[in-house]
Formats: sequence, structure tokens, C-alpha cells
Amino acid sequence: MALNAEPSKPEERESRHLAPKSYVNAAEEALEDGVQEKAKQLNGKQPETKKSTGNGQQKNGAVQPVRNGVTTPGEYTGSGILDQPSSRSPVRAHRRKASKNSLKSADSKEELKAEKNGLVLEEFHGARGDRLTSVKPSDDYASSRQDTLDKPKRRSELVSGRKAGLGWDTSGIRWAPLNVPLKRRLQMLMVLLHSLSITLFPAAFFFLLAIPLFWPLLVPYLLYIIFSTAPFSGTLSYRSETLRRLPIWSLFASYFPARLHRSCELPPTRKYLFGYHPHGIISHGAFSAFATEALGFGQLFPGITNTLLTLDNNFRLPLYRDYALRLGLAAVSKESCENILSKGGPNGEGMGRGITIVVGGAREALEAKPGSVRLILKRRKGFVKLAIRTGADLVPVFAFGENDLYDQIDSTEHPWIHKGQLLVKKFAGFTVPLFHARGVFNYDVGLMPYRRSLDIVVGKPIMVKQDKNPNPEYVDEIHAKYMQELLNIWEAHKDAFAKDRTTELEIVE
Repeated sequence: MALNAEPSKPEERESRHLAPKSYVNAAEEALEDGVQEKAKQLNGKQPETKKSTGNGQQKNGAVQPVRNGVTTPGEYTGSGILDQPSSRSPVRAHRRKASKNSLKSADSKEELKAEKNGLVLEEFHGARGDRLTSVKPSDDYASSRQDTLDKPKRRSELVSGRKAGLGWDTSGIRWAPLNVPLKRRLQMLMVLLHSLSITLFPAAFFFLLAIPLFWPLLVPYLLYIIFSTAPFSGTLSYRSETLRRLPIWSLFASYFPARLHRSCELPPTRKYLFGYHPHGIISHGAFSAFATEALGFGQLFPGITNTLLTLDNNFRLPLYRDYALRLGLAAVSKESCENILSKGGPNGEGMGRGITIVVGGAREALEAKPGSVRLILKRRKGFVKLAIRTGADLVPVFAFGENDLYDQIDSTEHPWIHKGQLLVKKFAGFTVPLFHARGVFNYDVGLMPYRRSLDIVVGKPIMVKQDKNPNPEYVDEIHAKYMQELLNIWEAHKDAFAKDRTTELEIVE
């Protein structure tokens, strides 16, 4: 025990009105007790009990200070007992080297182990850390620390930046390669020219109109367009079979590709009204099958002269009207239809002639969505009345894949846009569907149709009795038969030609 003039217990100090003992003084007293006990064990005699200072050294020299963490005979180990070290002071571990003399003088295994380990914990006190208390750790701490020191350091992992060019690989636009075969490029060119023909021909006309040198020719031509009745006369005098049979139309049809199928033969001794469904966005299938000979209409139905009908306003466009008349197109007006089906043919009464009407019209174009077919047909009976008045048999035609050529906005998600499109249809007679498909040099963005198969199936004819004033009940009867035959075509061929459908055929309005 340390011989302290002052009482060590807090209650005794309190009774004498002494200040509480500081942490450093308490640690020094504990260190002194440890020194005396160690001296007894080493020397077999009682060490002098003088008050020690905080650096582990007695005042009168009986006990020598600790040097380099070890002691010689007559020295003590400087290990204080620190049961509750202050949490406010940092603690660090370090290794002190033992001198050769101290190692030789050690006469116990315990001392040798402690001296070899040479580990102490140093705790600093004071504002500048000038007061130090040393505490010897346990053997487990030394071994665990040695394991930590011997353990190889873990190499830090590399952190890389983003990969250059990755955005181009994950781009939503797929670009066409440069080594596309020439045939496919020509197919693309023909579809592009046909799709833009309705704007290219008028643009060329107005370009020529800007040159005064051509005015003597263009002004009479404009007057001719205004007063011409060629699109409505039914004479088909401008029709050119040479133009219709050009090989370029085979390139156009093979772009998708498109094919024409017949359900039965049609005798040339009767007249026919072909109803084409669905309208799609631009009706590419109707053009390739009935405005050209690319799909072999004359081969499948020999002796029948067929005319594809389009809007009357298209024949007011300069230069484009002449292009359409040469392909055998005509206006879809009542006058034009009756003239075509009542004139010409072997007997001069229209036998062996046929007209093709896209029954759904511009309204049905707004329903054109891939994977589904919605036909505007329930209330459309004008073409049935026309067939009865002219005595033409009704022939339903269904084009599988026509709605798959373009994508357009969903009318249910954008109702205001849909209402605007209906207003344009009401006042202008045509619609402006907001559609897109692929481009000339990419597969995702543009106004070119997708390369998707078109299979145009011509159904069985529905024979009608000619009547200049058709009975409404008879009209409904023929209309019901026509819709049923259209459904028969769908059911018979949907698994072959509409494998990717998401819905079944719907007949609305």
C-alpha cells in the first residue's frame, strides 16, 4: 500500500473537507502500490515507500524508473492498474524495445513474456497531453494485435468510370447497315416514292409555275383540271395497262411482302363490287392488289377489269390526278361508281367490270393499330345499296396485316386529339392520323411502313338482285350476309395470317 498522508477513501476526504482526489493522483497511487508489490517479489524485501511522481519514479531513489518498458533487478515494471480509463482521452498502443540487460536479468517466464511483448497502453491527460498513464494489456490483446499486424493488407478495389460509347449500343434507334442488298434498297425507294407521290407531283407543278416560261402551258392545264370529268365518267380512257404492269410495282409489293389470295373463281359475265377491309393508314395492300398487276389480279380473275376508287379531291391535285388516272383509279363518288358499273364491258352494260371501295374510309384509319382489327361497318350500307342498284355482286376482301404497317397514338389516352381528328374528318372529308413506323435508314423512327406481311384474301361473292329502288329490308339482309362472309374469312385464315393478333375481329358503328 502507498503511504499517503492524505486519506484515500472519498468519504474520509469529505469528512476532512479535502478536495476529491484527481484521476491522475489516483493512478499514481495505484502505480506506487504495484511497484512496492513487485519489489517484494523480486528482492524479497520491503521497498521504501516514498511518495512517487506521475512518471513512475520514487523521490529517494529506492525504486528506479522504468526504461524502455523493462526493468533490471531492483527495478519495477511501471504497470499501473487502470480499471476505468477516461473516455475523454485517446488510447494508443505501441511497442517498446527491451534492452539486453533487462532480458538477462529476468528470472520468470511471466516477465520474459511481458518483456518480449513489450506492449503497453498509454493514456494522455491534460489539455496538451503532457501527463501519461501506462497500463499493461492482457496477453489476448497482444496476440490479437499481432495477428492484425501480420495479416496482409487488402488491396483496394478499382472503381471505374462509365464505359465510353455504351449509350450508342443501348440506343432505342436501330440503324440499317450499309451493306443492305440492292433489291431491298429499290423496294424501299418504290414505297417511298409512292407514299410521297401525293405531295411530290403538286410540288413539281408549283415549281414549274414559278418559272414564267411555262405559264402558257400551265394555265390551260389548270383550266382543264377544273372542268375535266375523266375521274367520274366511267370510261377509263386514261387507263394504261403498260403502266400497271411495270416491274417497279413488283418491287413495291415485295417490300412487305404482299400476296393476293382468292377463295373461289369469279365469272367475267357478272359485275362486282369489292369491299376492302380494313382501311389501315394508307391502304398499301389495296394499291398493290387492285391498282397494279404486281400481285396478279388479272391472272387470278381473268376477264375482270377492276378499278380502285379514291377521294374526289385527289383528282384536283395537278399532275397527281394524271398519275392516278393512268393507273386506272377513279373517284369514289356515287356518279363515278354507277358509270363504271353500267358502261363498258362485252355488252356495253358493265359486265366483267369491278370496283374496289375501302368501305371503312378515313374514319376507320383512326382505328388502325397493330394486332387488332376494328371495322367501321355496322351503319355503312351505302355500298350495299349501290350494289343492288347496279346489280353488282358483293365480294368481301380482308387484308391481314394492313393495320400492322404503322403505329399511331392511342385515342383513349389522348381523347382531345381524337376529337380534333374527327372534326377534321367532318369538315374536310379526310383525317390526319398521328402515326409513325420506320425510316429509310433506321428501323424505329420515320413514316415508312414496317416490313410486315400483307395477305389479301378475296372471299366468296354475295349475289344480289338488281333493283333501282332497293327495299331497306333487302338491304339489311344483304348487309348481314356480307358481314357474315367477312367473319368467315377471318375465322378461316386468322391462325395462318394473324398469328400475332392481340384481339379478335370487331365490327363497330
